[in-house]
Amino acid sequence: MGATAPGSAWGSCRFCGTAVAPGAAVCGLCGADRPIAASALASAPVGVRRRISLFNGLRAAIIVGVAVALAWALIEAVATGPPNVPDPLTTTGTYTVAPGSVSFLSGEVTGGDYVVGNFTAVQPFEAEVSLSAYNSTEWTSVVKNDSGTAAWSTPLEGSGRIIFTAEYTDTYTFVLTNPYPASSHVTVSVYVATEYESNVGDDGFG
Repeated sequence: MGATAPGSAWGSCRFCGTAVAPGAAVCGLCGADRPIAASALASAPVGVRRRISLFNGLRAAIIVGVAVALAWALIEAVATGPPNVPDPLTTTGTYTVAPGSVSFLSGEVTGGDYVVGNFTAVQPFEAEVSLSAYNSTEWTSVVKNDSGTAAWSTPLEGSGRIIFTAEYTDTYTFVLTNPYPASSHVTVSVYVATEYESNVGDDGFG
């Protein structure tokens, strides 16, 4: 494609109104022939000039509309900040634990942060259960070998408080255990409420 001579003005497609380079035989966008040279635009038929003006106005409106939409999206993103994802260890719910079995919830805890709350056996009321917290290594051992050392645990009781502090950042699993043997057929429903609390003033934990 040859270079445009200095001072040459672009014309317009008589069909879609797109700017056409000087000397071009057809419109590069729609392929229509006989584009109108810049010097002939003023003397083009009224209908052609109106169509060109309309198309140019529509293009300008689209560009402005897209720019405004992008600006609004950026402003909204800055104003609202990142999405608020609920912490899996801030929750309430009732867990049904079969005799001789367990139920659990897990999530990451940053070193020095807390998980607090309470639990109550609601059916049978205040049937004895235990609650233990395992780090990721010990929980893997529990799953594979049915044995592991809890980082924190409660005695067998019908209700109790949850006050757990993570010594280091890890994924911790809180395990409810129904101690009654399978032959007892005692299924226990336990209501659990937990809340994750950040210890923002403590920089001594990793």
